[in-house]
Amino acid sequence: MAEQHKEESVMDKISDKLHGRGGGSSSSSGSDDERSSAASAVKAKIYRLFGREKPVHSVLGGGKPADLFLWRNKRISGGVLAGATAIWLLFEVMDYHLLTLLCHCLILTLAILFLWSNASTFINKSPPNIPEVRIQEDLAVNIARSLRYEINRGFATLRLIGQGHDLKKFLIVIAGLWILSVLGSCCNFLTLSYIVFMVLYTVPVLYEKYEDKIDDFGEKAMIELKKYYAIFDEKCLSKIPKGPSKDKKQH
Repeated sequence: MAEQHKEESVMDKISDKLHGRGGGSSSSSGSDDERSSAASAVKAKIYRLFGREKPVHSVLGGGKPADLFLWRNKRISGGVLAGATAIWLLFEVMDYHLLTLLCHCLILTLAILFLWSNASTFINKSPPNIPEVRIQEDLAVNIARSLRYEINRGFATLRLIGQGHDLKKFLIVIAGLWILSVLGSCCNFLTLSYIVFMVLYTVPVLYEKYEDKIDDFGEKAMIELKKYYAIFDEKCLSKIPKGPSKDKKQH
């Protein structure tokens, strides 16, 4: 009886160990699921600049333009950057003029094509195949529609600001226009366009590379800005009389 009791106790211990391992595996799998769900929840709660929920590539519109700005193809992006830099050097540093450059390029192109077409009969080669260039009607209509939509939206925003309903947007627009005026007094339009191009060509790729650090810094900065804006609103903006609201106009 004692030996049988010992065998039963040993078997119970073995089964308990086996169940303990099985329970441990199930608990480990459960803990893994909890960790993954917690990680996803924490990732979802991470602050992103301007309330961004999509990746940077999707925010830039996706496709080839986003690939260009994010340097997905370094050869093409580098070529575009080199071309923009060469144009800026021609007009700004070498004091070249746009009309002069266009005329010289057309003269060179037409001279090459003319000489090639006439010399092909002497060198027994086929003349150059000059493609017929035409602007498609659909492309022109789509560009015109896009410009019309953006211009109308800009006019609607200016009208809304002029009515005095949104003081915060008014201050943002005034600050942006003042910054543009300062930049315009410091440099000409070509240099300003080149600076904007360089910003668009460098900031997105740097932000994508150091996304977490920049978002963390942006979160702290936004908290401080909200504090200062609340103080400024309480002491100054709240005392400014606002325009009549839409409800008052209706009544």
